[in-house]
Amino acid sequence: MAAAHDAQAAAMATALAALRKSGPRLRRHLLVALLVSLCVLSLLMRRAALHIDPWHGDNLPFYGAGLALLILRFGLPRSDWRHAVPVARFSEYAALFTLISLMGATASYPVAALTHGYADAALQRIDLALGFDWLACYRRVAAHPLLQLLGTAAYRSIYFTPAVLLAHAAWTGRQGRAYEFLAAFWLAAVITLGVFSLMPAVGPFSYLWHGAIPYMPESELWQQGLIPGLRAHSVTQVDIAHLRGIVSAPSFHTAAAVLYIAAGWRIAGLRWPIVTLNTAMLLSTPVEGTHYLIDMIIGAAVAGVSLSLVMAYRAMLRRSGAREAGLLAA
Repeated sequence: MAAAHDAQAAAMATALAALRKSGPRLRRHLLVALLVSLCVLSLLMRRAALHIDPWHGDNLPFYGAGLALLILRFGLPRSDWRHAVPVARFSEYAALFTLISLMGATASYPVAALTHGYADAALQRIDLALGFDWLACYRRVAAHPLLQLLGTAAYRSIYFTPAVLLAHAAWTGRQGRAYEFLAAFWLAAVITLGVFSLMPAVGPFSYLWHGAIPYMPESELWQQGLIPGLRAHSVTQVDIAHLRGIVSAPSFHTAAAVLYIAAGWRIAGLRWPIVTLNTAMLLSTPVEGTHYLIDMIIGAAVAGVSLSLVMAYRAMLRRSGAREAGLLAA
């Protein structure tokens, strides 16, 4: 009888431990979601008459990086190196983040090809109602090289913060947090593409600025050439080595910054550096990303919805785990 009681207690402890570490289950669900996303992307590419040349020489770095990450992920755990496990975990996190980023950026091309019209007039009217003057911001940056330098660096940091967050999760063994962050990032990308399909735009730089260009922002002027070309099917190949940002609303840089700040806020030692860096990225986004202010507001809302969905999913896992623990204890 005592042995049975001990076994029951041990089973309950195991169930509770699994409950506290929802990462593995979330990992499985995330991988399924990415597989479904890949299938949807393939269908979108086919419908938009677009293709990717897998043998293009510029793709070789992606293949090399992917192979290296696979070797680290599955080869390192078999070694005796004391950092093998965290490096292997980080390799997986980095691979998943890169995959989500590449699929999202690639999907923006067929989504743009299947859109009609432009929402710039409406977006600009909303900015005016909010009292935001994009042209004044652009002129200020164009007149100050230091603002250009700082803005470009901040805008490009979109890939630096997640590397820090995922490395911290790998070295501290917080698998659940890593997969929650990746799931929120994936959801934000999916929602962004859905909203973009309803309000394609060329952005304030193309829409508002007419004349000589004193300063070319980081995002340049790709929307006004690429979107019509995609719609007319004069652009038929997507070069994943040279993907261009063509989503104006929502601002994905804004969505990412909010996600990064939310994740970094839970880490005492990284909280303020991450908040500071991503606040700088937000400030740089209107000009360097050529975004309307309303683009950023919608992007922040996208992040909020993504975080809420992940929190609801986490609560569902906890309830499911509690029921399983109750059954084991019965």
